[in-house]
Amino acid sequence: MSDPVIIVDYDPRWPQRYDAERGQILTAIGPWTAAIEHIGSTSVPGLGAKPIIDIMVAIRSLDDAAHCIEPLRALGYRYHPEFEDTLPERRYFNRGPRDDHYHLHMVEPTSGFWERHLLFRDYLRTHRETAQEYERLKRALAAQYRDDRSGYTDAKTEFITTIEQKARAEKTLRIP
Repeated sequence: MSDPVIIVDYDPRWPQRYDAERGQILTAIGPWTAAIEHIGSTSVPGLGAKPIIDIMVAIRSLDDAAHCIEPLRALGYRYHPEFEDTLPERRYFNRGPRDDHYHLHMVEPTSGFWERHLLFRDYLRTHRETAQEYERLKRALAAQYRDDRSGYTDAKTEFITTIEQKARAEKTLRIP
């Protein structure tokens, strides 16, 4: 059985934890890194979340990921090639115990993964009422799918997709 899905209140230390981790990652794999972003619910001020810092690293080519595995392993990250079957545009790493956990998503900056995650994060950051709605949904789903992470994730998909579409439309309307 996997760890239960638990949503905790927003922790104001999450941005500082991200910043510290970002610095270590840049030191380890800076030559292959085009950009690094804090994504996921812990990147949205005030939003309750699973206490996992999600970090998205842009590399020029997924081929460069091979150069990053050992330096990230030295930081304690574990590489998970088994997830490439379901998300071939991403290389996934994680590290840490449940109370100090990090997920690292390595993608190309031109990928749909990069765009979708930034659109969703930025929309929630600028639309507080939508972020609150998302938190209510996550808490309800966490209660319903406490021991089923896949079910929890799948149940959020429609909401997330809808927000990504709204964010994309809003972004398109702002282009001169």
